[in-house]
Amino acid sequence: MNHEPLHDRALGERAVLAETAPLVLASGARLERFPLAYKTYGRLDAARSNVILVAHALSGDQVVAGPHPLTGRRGWWDRLVGPGRILDTDRYFVLCANVPGGCMGSVGPGSIDPETGRPYGPDFPGLTIADMVRAEALLLDHLGIEDVFLVIGGSMGGMQALEWVRLFPGRVFAAAAFAVGARHSAQQIALHAIGRQAILNDPDYQDGRYYGTGRAPVGGLAVARMLAHLSYRSPQELEARFGRALQDRTAPSFGFGIDYQVESYLAHHGHRFVERFDPLSYLVITKAMDHFDLAPDGDVTAVFRGRETPLMLAAYDTDWLYPPAETAALAAALEAAGLAVDFAVHEALTGHDSFLLEVPSADRALKRFVESCAARRGLA
Repeated sequence: MNHEPLHDRALGERAVLAETAPLVLASGARLERFPLAYKTYGRLDAARSNVILVAHALSGDQVVAGPHPLTGRRGWWDRLVGPGRILDTDRYFVLCANVPGGCMGSVGPGSIDPETGRPYGPDFPGLTIADMVRAEALLLDHLGIEDVFLVIGGSMGGMQALEWVRLFPGRVFAAAAFAVGARHSAQQIALHAIGRQAILNDPDYQDGRYYGTGRAPVGGLAVARMLAHLSYRSPQELEARFGRALQDRTAPSFGFGIDYQVESYLAHHGHRFVERFDPLSYLVITKAMDHFDLAPDGDVTAVFRGRETPLMLAAYDTDWLYPPAETAALAAALEAAGLAVDFAVHEALTGHDSFLLEVPSADRALKRFVESCAARRGLA
């Protein structure tokens, strides 16, 4: 990836939204006639009642299943989305949009600012998760879809699912959120802050105006990704997989390069990430996650009182980034508001990233939840 604007990349379809009225962001900025890139799987039924809206996490995009056009790797939830799978594309119409601020076709720092005719760069407006959801709602309007059967996601995708229930309860029949809490904690914000500083202090950042220069802060982005990826896996998994094993050597080098397998593992993920992600998008999206707070006054129950959307919440016992206690507290607050909540903590060695991986108990719970909601929706 050359880190030039990707607004013309074809990773599915693109809709131009806010043509008659701007999308007013939480910051007060406005987006007019902006593109949102999306991909669909399956067929919309005659009643337009079988829509599953999948929301992606920070490092994801709209390619949920099948081969990714840029990387050749399988979509990030390929194991769940497809014919005969839990999100069965023989029964459901699955839709996923690249979030605003992203770099896979939706409006973001690499998009052209209509006022200047040049990429927004660092002038792209700050976003919130709620802003992303409002953009998705405009996409549904554009597609003529009044409501969705299910909105589902993990991590940042789970934040979007929760915001959908908060903002548009009448448009969501059911929701599922994995590995998420009611707000971003101080620790979560702190980890993002370190990653952003790695990008901002890269000499190739150039005050964020690196498009067209042939240089981009990919070194800083790789470090940010290494830190983030470390937070996505559990200490138990890293110890079991790598321990203190050396990489391509029988004794330490006593230099500053890679000696240990775990170092090589993180470096690999950092280098692979910069092939498909833009540093400015990383800054914008991590800030949006840090702003996430369903109830700034602390009363989540009051915010969700009167909602009737059934919810599935899942946490993982080794997730130290979004600890199960945070999801449990959210579940209790939602139940106190009168919502039907299916909540469980699942055993998994793989930490926060478990929502992307096969965890049999979580998969069984999701299948039960989807089938139960489908029966109530009349989608059997």
